[in-house]
Amino acid sequence: MAEQQIDDEGRPEPILAGDEVVTLVTFLDYQRATLEWKTRGLTTEQLRQRIPSSAMTLGGLLGHLAWVESFWFEETVAGQPAPEPWGSIDFEADDDADWTLGVTLEGDELRSLWVANVERSRAVVDGVIEQHGADALGTTVPAWGGREHVAVRWVLTHMIEEYARHNGHADVLREAVDGETGE
Repeated sequence: MAEQQIDDEGRPEPILAGDEVVTLVTFLDYQRATLEWKTRGLTTEQLRQRIPSSAMTLGGLLGHLAWVESFWFEETVAGQPAPEPWGSIDFEADDDADWTLGVTLEGDELRSLWVANVERSRAVVDGVIEQHGADALGTTVPAWGGREHVAVRWVLTHMIEEYARHNGHADVLREAVDGETGE
């Protein structure tokens, strides 16, 4: 495998000529690193800052994507119960509870929660690859309470899409916070 390059913002570039697993995993890591860059160096107050047309915040994005990591990898792929703080949140009472963390947790707590969820997600993917080898991406798992089954390939692709969409939001939010721009 080719050596992974790091861009000027500290993001690992996706491998250009890897197999399907390497391609998906390195694209997801690039998107994760983009969120880290867009939230890097901001205070708790800056992470809570909104633009007039939206309730979305950079802190909310960290909370939401921490939950999405946990939901898709730990709960869905690994079949584990929701870890804290997700396990004790009543999402029926507040379906935006993952976003609300952006205004209830301090910036360092949000970053730590997101990093911990990313690390556990990586471990889940590594475990599936170790267990299933070349068939890992085609491994299916029950989703949405067992109503459907999804392949690990689908989960990885969905996560790339999820991050890419929200990183577009992060671009606009970060520019509004302190004027920083970049792809």
